[in-house]
Amino acid sequence: MSWNTVLFDLDGTLTDPKVGITTAVARALAAFGIRREPDELTDFIGPPLEESFMGGYGMTEEQAAEAVREYRAYYNVTGWLENVPYPGIAECLEALRSRGRTLLVATSKPEEMARRILSHFGLDEYFTLICGAHPEQGRSSKKADVIAEALTRAGCARADAVMVGDRRHDVVGARENGLPCIGVLYGYGSRSELEDAGAAAIAEDLGQLLTLLCREE
Repeated sequence: MSWNTVLFDLDGTLTDPKVGITTAVARALAAFGIRREPDELTDFIGPPLEESFMGGYGMTEEQAAEAVREYRAYYNVTGWLENVPYPGIAECLEALRSRGRTLLVATSKPEEMARRILSHFGLDEYFTLICGAHPEQGRSSKKADVIAEALTRAGCARADAVMVGDRRHDVVGARENGLPCIGVLYGYGSRSELEDAGAAAIAEDLGQLLTLLCREE
């Protein structure tokens, strides 16, 4: 089937955020006396930050919240600019829009920051809705919750929607909402990670992704 609504993850799917995120994480960990090189920290790209700090470094909720504050002190000023759209992503989005698809963003990143990044690169125009977390309101950054909120706010039915993302959290979050997920390999998740999580299909590049999203036309 082809899907009328396509939800996209942001980090590792629309843009490559490696430099900004890993540098910000390294600085946050250093505040706790933990020394890591940015290249060791790509596992932080995709999942909610608090989850990664607690799961990867045994932090309490309070410590993870402090680590996130340290992270944002760098990322919100400098790190978000150390980010580049994947080559061809604008053309892919334009092709989907020209075929009448409704495009949404569902990201664990704070919504204001997601809007800032996509606007900076001129990608916001392709999306009917950009949905993310609202930490100041206590709104969840769990991917399943963000996907559910995006569909509700956009007024889109689950029956003809599909998620696109690069990490297992995208696949699991989609499944919890009854949606299939197409995993992309140009981001930061491996084929085994995506397949083990239950991805409906795997795209190695944007060309394959576009083919999968439009296969029944």
